[in-house]
Amino acid sequence: MSGPAPFAELLAAALIVLGASFALVGSWGLVRLPSLMERLHGPTKASTLGMGAMLLASVVWFQLGEGVWTTHELLIALFLFVTAPISANMIAKVHLHRLRTGEASEPPGPTGPPPPPPGKADWATHEAPHQGTPGDFAGD
Repeated sequence: MSGPAPFAELLAAALIVLGASFALVGSWGLVRLPSLMERLHGPTKASTLGMGAMLLASVVWFQLGEGVWTTHELLIALFLFVTAPISANMIAKVHLHRLRTGEASEPPGPTGPPPPPPGKADWATHEAPHQGTPGDFAGD
């Protein structure tokens, strides 16, 4: 049985180093950035790209080096790339709501407090629909 091709080894190693670098920068940002909204970018952006590069390295290793096609890594990457933005969006909405209602215990970051919502709009706080608005089904 022959070993993997040198090109596959080199490409997989480069992708692993690239992915580890992204994951390191993402976790460093999670620890060092001052406010929640700034810390949110570390794991959702850089760490997601880092995991994507490491999963791609696994696909490259098994396809080019071993001659085996695997879909496990692609399914993991799909799940990761779908769930990370959704969870970050939900965490950001909850944080904005807590800042607006005065529940947040941390000081605002260097950019200051969030701006007020435009007009009479709300930041998706699950407030009951106002009478006469399209979401008001009480009058039906």
